[in-house]
Amino acid sequence: MKRTMRWGICHIYASYNDTIIHITDITGSQTLGIVSGGMVVKSHRQESSPTTAMTAAKRLAEIARDKGINGVHVRIRGPGGHNGPTNPGPGAQAAVRALSRSGIRIGQIDDVTPIPHGGCRKKGGKRGRRP
Repeated sequence: MKRTMRWGICHIYASYNDTIIHITDITGSQTLGIVSGGMVVKSHRQESSPTTAMTAAKRLAEIARDKGINGVHVRIRGPGGHNGPTNPGPGAQAAVRALSRSGIRIGQIDDVTPIPHGGCRKKGGKRGRRP
């Protein structure tokens, strides 16, 4: 008997202060579950840690399985923009690994960090930020 795949999209926002994992249906319009680092741990400094991201991903995988999703396409996003770092935080890698270990099949992994094209001038003045 062949098992049918029901796909969803897993949006992972990983900054250096928090990790937010969010699963939607394949269109991206209907939210199926959302878990952040602050929902898992009590102290603020642990919200972005890889351990917290793994726990959050396990909790979200359970929610997804209950809704009938057994495969996800992952979209990883860092802070980005003009002043934020363009690389995702420490929780992104751990969250993807925990999702795959919990039995959810992973399709494609995309980096959707916003990158500015010109736009406004960065802060710091003519000579940049000096120590």
